[in-house]
Amino acid sequence: MNRVLVVEDEADLSFAIRRYLEKLSYQVVEAASVEAANAALRSQRPDIVLVDHRLPDGDGFEVLRHLKRLAPGAPALMLTGHASIELAVAAIKEGASQFLTKPVKLDVLALMIERLLDAEKGKRVSKGTRLARSNAAINPFVGNSEAIVRLEKKASLVAESRVPVLIEGETGSGKGVLARWLHEQGPRAEENFVELNCAGLSKELLESELFGYEKGAFTGAATSKAGLLEVAHRGTLFLDEIGDMSLEVQPRLLKVIEEQCFRRLGGVREQRVDVRLIAATHHDLAARAEEGRFRLDLLFRINAVRLRVPQLQERGKDLVLLAKSLIEQLRRELDRPEASLSPEAESVLMLHHWPGNVRELRNVLERALLFAPSPLLEAEHLDLPRPVISGSASTEPLTLKQSIQRTIEEALLANGHDVALAAAQLDVSRSALYKMIRRHDIQLGGGAP
Repeated sequence: MNRVLVVEDEADLSFAIRRYLEKLSYQVVEAASVEAANAALRSQRPDIVLVDHRLPDGDGFEVLRHLKRLAPGAPALMLTGHASIELAVAAIKEGASQFLTKPVKLDVLALMIERLLDAEKGKRVSKGTRLARSNAAINPFVGNSEAIVRLEKKASLVAESRVPVLIEGETGSGKGVLARWLHEQGPRAEENFVELNCAGLSKELLESELFGYEKGAFTGAATSKAGLLEVAHRGTLFLDEIGDMSLEVQPRLLKVIEEQCFRRLGGVREQRVDVRLIAATHHDLAARAEEGRFRLDLLFRINAVRLRVPQLQERGKDLVLLAKSLIEQLRRELDRPEASLSPEAESVLMLHHWPGNVRELRNVLERALLFAPSPLLEAEHLDLPRPVISGSASTEPLTLKQSIQRTIEEALLANGHDVALAAAQLDVSRSALYKMIRRHDIQLGGGAP
């Protein structure tokens, strides 16, 4: 609900404006003087201000000047019963977005408010730091494994809520992709999605990025700067690797979560914000709290809902489905007409351990698409380490082709040369395994089924 501050000393007009805007689902705060307006600006964070030119203890220009300092970014609309070109120019110079002459038509006023709010939203979106479009396009729930189905069900239940979410998972598993999905599926989808990775940031840099700073707050602060909390107002703030956040910064973040307000570095006034927090970590935060490296009270506040992104190794056959999805995305990004995986390439992907999870998979596929001479990606194009063949007595290094051949032969032997059972063990289709058997000239002993 957008908050409108109406600074008007004519009680009847102020009342009429408030009643009309409240019917349109605006939250209205009234002030009848410069002093009351300044008090409202300090205690509230209006989304837009309507201010009369003439007030009992001053003029609307004073309110506009305070607005710049106390609620930067909020548009203002000046009302006056004594219009002139000079006054309109002065109002615009002081920061008013529009100038309206009394008597005021309420429907026209409401339309102007709507347009100003839409314009300000567009400015915030353009300033917002966003994830790359490639990440935004990824479906975080590609596959049919039990782990991913369970994650999708739980995430769908919390996407529409306002509660903080803690996403757990190994590095590269797709925590950021899930965070962006939660934002886009929720009521704040049209607002900013702002991301900050806390890993490796000093206390000073982390504070200046999150909270912003006033001019002169420290050496080099030649101008004031809005922090990411302000940029994320009415949207979502995603704090990646929150487990690495400096202990000195954690109490300030806790205050934002509990009270939705903060102060810039070097600032004396509190600013109110409305943000939804999504955090992510690969650490065990409970263990870090026991070690004194993470505040327990902060942990309690950020993990209202916990979502765990499974490692790629846990997702079984999802890996090939995800690889195909990534290839389609990368193909479009690299302007390739077509691209696909050979059965052998699929087998090599399944045999790799993927310590870097989805991020590593994406990098491998992108490299293969860049350097493969044909649309069909073969095993050698993936440039992965040779698979480790369990149970092999030989210590001599194997070529990739030999490794694949031996893996197939061992699977066939272990399953009595039943191709269907061997295919199930290798997590490939029966037809794909037959193609690999023919390509590698493997003899089917004991009679092929």
